[in-house]
Amino acid sequence: MASDKLRRQIAFEAARLMYDRTESEYMRAKIRAARKVCRDWVKDSELPSNSEIREHVQQFARMFEGETRTLNLRDMRLEALRMMRLLAPYKPRLIGSVLTGHIRHGSDIDIHVFSDSTVPIEIVLEEEGLPFSVEQKQIVKGGEERIFTHIHVIDRFPMEFTVYAASQANQVFKSSITGQPIERAGIAEIEELLVREYPDLALEDELNAAADKVDRFMVYRSLLLPLAGVQQSRQWHPEGDALYHSLQVFELARDELPYDEEFQLAALLHDVGKGIDPDDHVTAGLEALGDYITPRTRWLIEHHMEARALADCALGARARHRLEASEDFEELKLLAQCDKKGRIPGAQVCEVEEALDSIRELARMYG
Repeated sequence: MASDKLRRQIAFEAARLMYDRTESEYMRAKIRAARKVCRDWVKDSELPSNSEIREHVQQFARMFEGETRTLNLRDMRLEALRMMRLLAPYKPRLIGSVLTGHIRHGSDIDIHVFSDSTVPIEIVLEEEGLPFSVEQKQIVKGGEERIFTHIHVIDRFPMEFTVYAASQANQVFKSSITGQPIERAGIAEIEELLVREYPDLALEDELNAAADKVDRFMVYRSLLLPLAGVQQSRQWHPEGDALYHSLQVFELARDELPYDEEFQLAALLHDVGKGIDPDDHVTAGLEALGDYITPRTRWLIEHHMEARALADCALGARARHRLEASEDFEELKLLAQCDKKGRIPGAQVCEVEEALDSIRELARMYG
């Protein structure tokens, strides 16, 4: 029999794996933790319960995230309600941490919807301009193998819709953690929760404002994709089109400063103006990006051509001194280096969505 101490050690290690998002399933986290903590075989009955692991996960959240972990809770609940109203014909039910209030870094909005096909939900998401993917996931629960259909939405807050058959709308679902019926709430219940928890909230005004908000990552995507059709001079860009070049520069920038969102964005977006006005791509790009980038990212993009001239010893002394006066001068020089190196034919690069997802995750992690 595993001792209580060993059980606690396994629970702690499993919670660390789940908090770090290394594992998302409790049983896999338990098995990996047990292998690390002890060399002897541990029976399933001797492993910690899901609720024990969940408590450790919450302790990690309180320890490492403090009060900041709940700062987005109100906005996540508002976004959940907005999406549930759009999907009202499919009897949406909010579940999970956004409903209970136990969100932490990386939490998403979990909603159950009931439809015999994913197509009508996909149409709603397409009309909203939201990028999404559909996943068929095989899971073993209670010794039974089941297939779950998930729709993952990438927006300001990540969302996961689990699609069940329409006939299951009134079915009671049990928690894998407690074995008890899960907490879930429909549209009217979420409206009541918001009014109760946030008495000063102007609910309809906030929802209308949320509907009008433009996701900046959608703006970036719309400016990047046309670059695939922008062919460049082979003399200066033997690698090919402007999108391929931009992704190379992004990969290099991410390697150089892996936690600097603004720098990575400057690298990814520095040439978006080439899809608008190739003769003055810097000005065109900055106008199109508008307020969807920070002043620092704007400055880096604005001066990246001067930085290239500086590296080639083709920039005047006055212009050089002006650039050197900025606290971001070193990063500007680094951007110029990445720009120059990102011109390799056949280099391996990520897709646009992967690049944007990576930067979006930085934004969630570091605000």
